[in-house]
Amino acid sequence: MKICIYGLGAIGGLIAARLASGGEDVSAIARGATLNAVQRDGLRLIENTVHGEHEIVLNIQACEQPAQLGVQDVVILAVKATGLADVAREIAPLLGPNTTVLSAMNGVPWWFFHGLSAAPRNLKLTSADPDGSIARAIAASAVVGCVVHLSASMPQPGVVRHIAGNRLIVGEPTGGAATPRAMLIIDALRKGGFDVDETDTIQQDIWFKLWGNMTLNPVSAITGATSDRILDDDYVRHFMSRCMQEAADVGERIGLPIDSDPVSRHALTRKLGSFRTSMLQDVEAGKAVELDAMVATVLEIAQQVQVATPNIESLFGLARLHASVRGLYHGATVADKPKHLDANRTGAR
Repeated sequence: MKICIYGLGAIGGLIAARLASGGEDVSAIARGATLNAVQRDGLRLIENTVHGEHEIVLNIQACEQPAQLGVQDVVILAVKATGLADVAREIAPLLGPNTTVLSAMNGVPWWFFHGLSAAPRNLKLTSADPDGSIARAIAASAVVGCVVHLSASMPQPGVVRHIAGNRLIVGEPTGGAATPRAMLIIDALRKGGFDVDETDTIQQDIWFKLWGNMTLNPVSAITGATSDRILDDDYVRHFMSRCMQEAADVGERIGLPIDSDPVSRHALTRKLGSFRTSMLQDVEAGKAVELDAMVATVLEIAQQVQVATPNIESLFGLARLHASVRGLYHGATVADKPKHLDANRTGAR
């Protein structure tokens, strides 16, 4: 298969390197220093093994413009949600009538309600696709979903270090993973060394991952704290639990119940030790934050299914203001006027 990785960051780079090592015809869309490094030196992958670090160099074709590569069998989206509108404007040369797009991104994607029969009809995700340009450029029917449960870093351009985890979850938005296109992708990922789970409802797996990330990420971005310090603070942890309960209530309304509780999820995360979330790393690097995909989408859905979310609104407002002051957010206004509030209850004291 001809596979193009769109976004050669840490996760995209790891997937590209693994697929190339498994024998697939891999190319990538990259920019700046990363593009220059991969064109000059190849893509370097560093893995930790029982015998120490193991490094391999993969020679993949990296380009800045999709037109340089042409139509692909599979395009893997590994960009930040904040960059997806730019991708939509440029991706057309990669897409043919039979191209599959594997969506491996954080948060709630533009195609989330495609095939989700348990959700109320006519739900919208303006915060994920404000003007509809993403849906027009990448049809939901072309998408196979992927949830990433691993971590990697890019210590320097063109160099990917696999840190922990090896699990990917893959499934069709309309259900299952037994379609020919999904199985071709799953087989390729497994040959590349990933542990791939097939899922009956990819939206359920997306929602469950979001359920934890939507609190820890913005709290870390606001405070600058690592995960251990956040979870060890009783007040902060309890606030996050209230947000998570509201998100679970939203999930119930759209047919995606959470089969866990905040206390258990916090305990599981705490076992991972001390780490800096992706949103905190973006703030420190001066990059735009993924607040819309991770938080605004939840608020938008909540408003449409009439679930009150005062704690999530507070979280979003604080995180949005923090990022806006730093020039790192220019996104949705879905939570500007929380609909559940009674105007008679407001006022000065």
